[in-house]
Amino acid sequence: MPNARLAQAADLASLLELLRVSEVSRHAGPIGRAEQIWLETLSDDRIAVFVSAVNAQIAATCMLITAPNLLRAGRRHGFVENVVTHPEFRGMGHGRAVIDAALAAAWTRDCHHVLMQSGREDPRVHRFYQRCGFEPGLRVGYVARRPT
Repeated sequence: MPNARLAQAADLASLLELLRVSEVSRHAGPIGRAEQIWLETLSDDRIAVFVSAVNAQIAATCMLITAPNLLRAGRRHGFVENVVTHPEFRGMGHGRAVIDAALAAAWTRDCHHVLMQSGREDPRVHRFYQRCGFEPGLRVGYVARRPT
């Protein structure tokens, strides 16, 4: 199984390329803005970005965000976002590696649970998340869109 690691500053170009070829989102913004966001992300100890790489190419990534919680005896909330696997590396364990790393980090950070939402309609994507340990139907997700 591939290994996942914490992302580093030098991973930005490969991550942007991964986002460019994925069908998740192609809107990473201008490079100057992306560099600013990347430095902000890496400097926030509540955020961890995990990557699985093949040589210097990022094959998969996901982001873990943790937040304090007054409930659940103070155990934190965990949120997994931006799960992306390069089309050429799907089915090889890279996605599972980054999710497993994020969940392990969440438990180390004393999270009560980890929440994850998916807007994807592909049933294979949802089966993948279930195989990673996410249970569907326990919560209802809502989205408020920014007014135009």
